[in-house]
Amino acid sequence: MTSPSPVDDDRGCLRLVLSVPLTLLTLIATYFCWTALTITPSGTWDDDAYAGIVLSCVVTIGSAGAAAALWLVPSVRRAMPWWWILPALLLGAVAGVRWGVGG
Repeated sequence: MTSPSPVDDDRGCLRLVLSVPLTLLTLIATYFCWTALTITPSGTWDDDAYAGIVLSCVVTIGSAGAAAALWLVPSVRRAMPWWWILPALLLGAVAGVRWGVGG
């Protein structure tokens, strides 16, 4: 009697299940990063627009960080290749630059 191969485990099913929260977190990061990039203040006095940019950047970085934290779990890393987390990390970096630039 032979034992099942380690390759014949449930990684396909696990990958499908784990792709849902990673995709949702990446979509949230995408939306708020787009919002941060498209908000244009009317002038230096437009504090509401600057607050919207900061809030959008914070939410983008937060959701990208949550996706990265989920991917760092060893069982998730074994099931999901590194490129699954790349879009969220890039969006977080863009939001960080936008927040640093400020307006």
